Amino acid sequence: QVLLVESGGGLVQPGGSLRLSCAASGSIFSIGAMGWFRQNPGKERELVAAITSFGSTNYADAVKGRFTISRDNAKNTVYLQMNSLKPEDTAVYYCNARVYSGIGYNYYWGQGTQVTVSS
Repeated sequence: QVLLVESGGGLVQPGGSLRLSCAASGSIFSIGAMGWFRQNPGKERELVAAITSFGSTNYADAVKGRFTISRDNAKNTVYLQMNSLKPEDTAVYYCNARVYSGIGYNYYWGQGTQVTVSS
């Protein structure tokens, strides 16, 4: 129906950078807000950044000044540029999108991509 596929995760040293991407496909009429969340074992999933269909953004305090969210509406893709990475940024990162199928709105999640910041 609707599939979100994340990519770009991996292992990086503190201070390094990664760029995550998430592409949506399937029964899509339009996509509203998109966002990135992250989750560690034993912790709740938390919002990292969100972006509306017209480009307004919102960031968690912990990542402000370091992360940048963007989107390419023509590609149904959202990105997360992560700079100055810290060990505490280590988590599984999930993208989320509000998708209108032509019938109604639903929120969809990607399967997650691991980001590990060490040494």
